[in-house]
This record gives sequence, C-alpha cells and structure tokens, in this order.
Amino acid sequence: MNKRAITEHPIHDIVANRWSPRSFDPTAVLVPADLAPAFEAARWAPSANNLQPWRYIVGFRGDETFGKIVEDLSGFNAGWAPDAGALVVAITNTLTASGRDNAYARYDLGQSVAHFTIQATANGHMTHQMGGFDVDALTIALGVSEPWEIVSLIAVGALGDPNRLPEERRESETGPRERKPLAEVVTGL
Repeated sequence: MNKRAITEHPIHDIVANRWSPRSFDPTAVLVPADLAPAFEAARWAPSANNLQPWRYIVGFRGDETFGKIVEDLSGFNAGWAPDAGALVVAITNTLTASGRDNAYARYDLGQSVAHFTIQATANGHMTHQMGGFDVDALTIALGVSEPWEIVSLIAVGALGDPNRLPEERRESETGPRERKPLAEVVTGL
C-alpha cells in the first residue's frame, strides 16, 4: 500500500513514506536483531546536556513482556496493537543527574523515538506510536519507578491487511495521509 506523503517541498523518501498503520500482520515475526538498528539510531538522538534520559522496554509477540503490555492497552488500541510483532514502551527520566527537574526529558525522548521510527522505516518495519494504555497499571506491571515514567508505546511490525480492521477505521488506513499546510505550522518561512 502506497501512502507516500504529498509534500509542498521535497523531503527524504524515508520520511515521505513513513506512516502509522493500525493493520499489522499477526503472522510476521520480529526478533531482537530486527530492531537493534532502530534502537541504535534512538541511542544517537540529540539530547540536552547529553543526559540521554530515555529507556525502552521491548516485548515481542508471544513473550511475557508483550503480554503485560497488551493487558494494559485501552480502547481501540487493544483490538489492533496485539497484531504487531513487537510493542515498545518508551520511558524517560524526569530528573537530571543533580536531582533537578529535567525540563527537556520528554522532548529528548521524542527525539529518540523519532530516530527509532525513521530507522525502523528504513529497515522495512512499520511503526505506530500510541498513548491509549493504562499508564498506572503498566508502570506497576513493568516495575518502572520514579524518577522514570512511561510516556508512550510503539507498535512495530509488518503491514497487515486493512480489511481486518473495523469498517470505520479502514478508510483512514487506506485513504491519503493528511497534514496541516506548512504555512499553518511555520511562521517566517
């Protein structure tokens, strides 16, 4: 399925072709070596004061961690995300080394996740970032403790059949990608 972004200016093919499906192939298998390059890219993301306040917990379909993550998915995510080959929990440390609030922790984690996503796309994997989960229950299930906090999840896998999705979700899955015009998000360009 081609969902290439229709852009106002030329951008790199990997960025133009990256999109967030909800239809994953439930038979496709991922192993740690498949995601290692994406995590390597995440490791090299920009970071304020080089604190690198990110950590990831990965569950591969069929393992205990994956099961814990699936148990805490909510809403529509509980229907499609278990088909992904892996579910990744993105975590940030909210404090600096000196114990002060790290105002850039979530921003830095976002940079790291973006690098992960682009590298995963370059390696032929589909990704979908999400926030539909019970953060409190997942924090307990995975043993995450302060100053670390779970921010988001990433489903990773092979593209699946959009016909497996509920009818109301198929149109967004197969339709063109949409974004606000560049002039609406950038002043002074």
